[in-house]
Amino acid sequence: MTMNMWLVIFIMYLFGNMIFVSKYKHLLIVLLSLEFIVLSIFFFFMLFLMTMNYNMHMLVVFLVFSVCEGVLGLSILVSMIRTHGNDYFQSYNLI
Repeated sequence: MTMNMWLVIFIMYLFGNMIFVSKYKHLLIVLLSLEFIVLSIFFFFMLFLMTMNYNMHMLVVFLVFSVCEGVLGLSILVSMIRTHGNDYFQSYNLI
């Protein structure tokens, strides 16, 4: 049973990375793929800590940092939409 869980977590991580690499037009899709990667890493930590019989306090710290990462990404998205009107990466002058 745990081998299937490890496989599911690994496939989640790979799909998140594939979406992150291939869908680079919109900032929202990039942010969603990063959150999917963070979710797979959270499941990895949870399964690892459960198999080693450790405390789950580190998961709370990880969740706090992942929520902060999500809030920063959304604030950047909102500010880019307010200034440029869309979230296309091709419409920005990065220089």
